[in-house]
Amino acid sequence: MEVYRIKDLNFTYPLMDKKALNNINLIINKGEFLTICGKSGSGKSTLIRQLKTILSPHGKKEGEVYFSGQPLPKVEHRIQASQIGYVFQNPDNQIVTDKVWHELAFGLESLGYDNKTIRIRVAEMASFFGIHNWFHNKVTELSGGQKQILNLAGIMTMQPSVLILDEPTSQLDPIAASEFIETIKKINQELGTTIIMTEHRLEEIIPISDRVIVMDEGSIISEGTPEEVGKDLHRNNHPMVHSMTSAMQIYAGVRNQLPYPITVNEGRRWIDSFMEGKDIKINSVESIREKRDVIIKLKDIWFKYDKSLPDTIKDMSLEVEKGEIYCILGGNGTGKTTALSIISGILTPYRGKVFIGNKNLAKMSTREKFINNLGVLPQNPQHLFVKKTLELDLYEMLSELKIPKEEKSQKIKEVVELTELENLLNRHPYDLSGGEQQRGALSKVLLLEPKILLLDEPTKGLDNFFKEKLAKILKTLSNKDVTTVMVSHDIEFCAKHGDTCAMVFDGNIVSSKPTKEFFAGNSFYTTSANRISRHICSKAVTIEDVIRLCQENI
Repeated sequence: MEVYRIKDLNFTYPLMDKKALNNINLIINKGEFLTICGKSGSGKSTLIRQLKTILSPHGKKEGEVYFSGQPLPKVEHRIQASQIGYVFQNPDNQIVTDKVWHELAFGLESLGYDNKTIRIRVAEMASFFGIHNWFHNKVTELSGGQKQILNLAGIMTMQPSVLILDEPTSQLDPIAASEFIETIKKINQELGTTIIMTEHRLEEIIPISDRVIVMDEGSIISEGTPEEVGKDLHRNNHPMVHSMTSAMQIYAGVRNQLPYPITVNEGRRWIDSFMEGKDIKINSVESIREKRDVIIKLKDIWFKYDKSLPDTIKDMSLEVEKGEIYCILGGNGTGKTTALSIISGILTPYRGKVFIGNKNLAKMSTREKFINNLGVLPQNPQHLFVKKTLELDLYEMLSELKIPKEEKSQKIKEVVELTELENLLNRHPYDLSGGEQQRGALSKVLLLEPKILLLDEPTKGLDNFFKEKLAKILKTLSNKDVTTVMVSHDIEFCAKHGDTCAMVFDGNIVSSKPTKEFFAGNSFYTTSANRISRHICSKAVTIEDVIRLCQENI
């Protein structure tokens, strides 16, 4: 039985000539787990926003969307509110009350349910989601993963028949993301709720999907089971094959006729079959970075947000060399973002010192810190936007510089080309997708030509294609002695492009090693490619490493 029918759907944003959605025809069945993927700007978020009237963006629309056999605009808002649940990318954007229990009850209160019904449903959902341990907490005390679980539970109290999720794990660390995905799977399988989900992090989503849809330039270019879509993309040599699971990408990179793997477990069985009977050769060459001058130094740092609160940073010390790409990893709430804010001078430790170059950060003026020195990209890119269009926002970044307008225009033109934002300059920054906002914020930071880039979750919301572009930007800057310190949950990106990786736990750095060595020694904080091949070669960390290992043993 179908829950949605989308017929000849076209959509164009105001002031845009190109269609954001182009002739979409799609049937979504009751109880199905559907994953929609594609490059940033391919139309994923625009499509799923058409599935709930109140969230439909402003613009020119043609075609029809039917919900349970009825044209969606004719379905009452009360029915849509209760039957169509929607989880946003940023958990903070959806929370409206101050206490966990009140957030769970809020949707039901808004729909006018009586107290007895509210109490029963809230108790049921709190138990189902394991929220009873933090039921009376303030929402400000929750981690990112807990907030997203709370959003989900608050929606599920209304017992929706459909749950739509727009990149819900983009702000979560790998452990919290895995737990969240497991919860989504449980909702689908145990409650029979239809799941419609857009996501860039597909490693754990694709294996539990009934059907995968790939979008490109507003059109559906492939749909079917994960295996059918993977083979289709491989056969057509489409770049989206590089966004599939690690097992699928490794399979596509090695000439073979073995069964098609999708999960890590299937990937391990595939590589065992591939290597069977071979005298395995391992020619892994370690790249050695020459020692450079230390540009950032934290020495015995202690920090707490309030005298009455426990320490967030505890006796932390680290050194970052000039031109290095230094990646800081760890779970939500371990102190990563706080450490980055201390390096930038936004937060001041109560004990210990921070040195930028040979200068004590505490004795540097604001101008010394931020003019051609430190460039900071915050976790929420919206914090950098202050104007009505992206173009005005970029000019605002150069407003303090006393240079001719022509020179400003040239600088903006160069950075816009670098970050591929040419077609988005007239858009309001808040109308951009999460990945586009991230690129816009990065453009603003790059305009100041910093010597040190401090990036908090820079790959959040980015597709694999622009991640590679970002890596090239960072490596080009690295060759010009620009140093990058990035906090990230993106293990695959750090493993492929970082020079040094550090693990933060409980406010301190517990491990800091060259990237290959760091990931080869970890069990959970490592890549899917390493989990597939570690029993054969522990130092094969990236997909490219595993493909190379296989090719050497054909």
